[in-house]
Amino acid sequence: MYRSHTCGELRLHHVGTAVTLAGWVQTVRKFGSITFVDLRDRYGITQLLFGEQLNAQLDESPLGREFVIQISGTVTERSNKNLNIPTGDIEITVDSFKILNKSAVPPFTIQDDTDGGDDLRMKYRYLDLRRNAVKKNIELRYAVNRATRDYLHKQGFMDIETPFLIKSTPEGARDFVVPSRMNEGQFYALPQSPQTFKQLLMVSGYDRYYQVVKCFRDEDLRADRQPEFTQIDCEMAFVEQEDILNMFEGLIKFIFKAVKDIDYTEPVERMTWEDAMWNYGIDKPDIRFGMKVANLKFPSTIFLAKQDAAQASPLGAGGESGASGFAVFDNAETVVAIAVPGAAEYTRKQIDELTDWVKRPQIGMQGLVNIRYNADGSLKSSVDKFFSPEQLKAIAEYTDAKPGDLVLILAGAEERTRKAISDLRLELGERLGFRKKDEFKLLWVLDFPLFEYDAEENRWVARHHPFTSPKPSQIEEMINNNPVIENAADYLKHPYANIKANAYDMVLNGNEIGGGSIRIFQRELQEKMFAALGMSEEEAQHKFGFLLGAFEYGAPPHGGIAYGFDRLCAILGGSESIRDFIAFPKNNSGRDVMLDAPSSIDEKQLEELNIRLAVKVK
Repeated sequence: MYRSHTCGELRLHHVGTAVTLAGWVQTVRKFGSITFVDLRDRYGITQLLFGEQLNAQLDESPLGREFVIQISGTVTERSNKNLNIPTGDIEITVDSFKILNKSAVPPFTIQDDTDGGDDLRMKYRYLDLRRNAVKKNIELRYAVNRATRDYLHKQGFMDIETPFLIKSTPEGARDFVVPSRMNEGQFYALPQSPQTFKQLLMVSGYDRYYQVVKCFRDEDLRADRQPEFTQIDCEMAFVEQEDILNMFEGLIKFIFKAVKDIDYTEPVERMTWEDAMWNYGIDKPDIRFGMKVANLKFPSTIFLAKQDAAQASPLGAGGESGASGFAVFDNAETVVAIAVPGAAEYTRKQIDELTDWVKRPQIGMQGLVNIRYNADGSLKSSVDKFFSPEQLKAIAEYTDAKPGDLVLILAGAEERTRKAISDLRLELGERLGFRKKDEFKLLWVLDFPLFEYDAEENRWVARHHPFTSPKPSQIEEMINNNPVIENAADYLKHPYANIKANAYDMVLNGNEIGGGSIRIFQRELQEKMFAALGMSEEEAQHKFGFLLGAFEYGAPPHGGIAYGFDRLCAILGGSESIRDFIAFPKNNSGRDVMLDAPSSIDEKQLEELNIRLAVKVK
């Protein structure tokens, strides 16, 4: 037996007990004829006391950091207690010890405030995982996984595995492809999600399915993306949208309680996609704080056609009647603003810094207009010469600004400007302390457009995926209209531009953590959807013939959702990056620097696969 107890287990009531511990040496501290050693394992740290006799043995066989040792001794009460660790009331007076394995000098200190940079720690990830800060993340991930399984099991769901080697049906992100040795010249793909399989399981009668499953997408990476990631993937048969929303907000509330001991008892707020875009400039708003976006000029895009609000705008609808005389506003597609609470006292330097912030390439704006609504009710603006005091006050009040607030205005191309004002709102929310990591706010975003228009290809593309059903009231409208766009300039007038998806996203603190839809389950509607996306009958049959065929054998109404498991863990753990919650993550180039993967393979393997590498000529 290597150990009788763990290094995080022993307490005062164990005093006098003979124990055997095993673990890694955290620190060694010599004080004359005695030596103190902190011994660490997954469960905690215990202080060891080596007396005078054993101290002489340590001189002959010194212990170093990360040595693996086994000790036997007696639990005693510490004279200098350490209140920062659970075992801080006791120590082990060591009777004997054995070095089980020595360690080279670690490339960085294995403690919370380590001196190792990201690249170094990723190269030696097996050492980084020993650090307590990383261990807590992995433990949280396990807790979320276990809570998920407990809840879904109690709700009658079955965990059913689906294949990893499937057919490539590229839609959206690029597939990872795998050559088949036994089928020369043919390839598998790794699944971007188990979407079609879970729908087939509904056809098969397994009406409540789930997996905590790996998915793969060959796309550019950032803090919240990895080439391989994990989903909580769920599907239910004989359900409508309301059934899905109730079931899976229940799941998240259960996880909050099980993992964070948070009783999330309030109803989850619901918001249409149009309202999210109109009021926040983004379809995943952080509703922990206000600072809603004010639309100062009527936008051109149909999904933001809030006409009554636009006509009341102090800038009107633009053009002759609504022209302000300020070309930056008059010539812009859209003009949007936020009122920043209590920020009228910002210095010129602070406002210049915000202006530089929105001019950064990743934001892409040309400048930032400001209106100070001073505490005494007076107004001062960077565009004073273009607007009267009455006009400035009208603009400020339209943004819901109060005396003491600062109004910030952006103008430009609609899509970029709405994204920029949303980013600016989040940045200021962060700076002002409105985005607290220990505060959680859930939101359902509903009624997304079913289609988006691809101007380059002059065709419709699916906003979510091609298996999403339209709203029940719009199914006939979709079936009875031709998806072809005759005149690209008139795409907004096409009936398909108004069709809403029977889809829903769950947003947590400004992050989309889950999304799903009620699915198409009739062959005729699914074929119409494929045709709308520009697929010929032959292409649809080639890619999805198995699904179309299944729909001819009594497919039930069904729908589901998939949660981003890594992202959910990161938010619950107070981190911006999902990498912190994955045991062996890739870097931003998609490389595993520990394994040095991806890597080349030898010629024999290439020959077996009948693959010849093309030589790129510069």
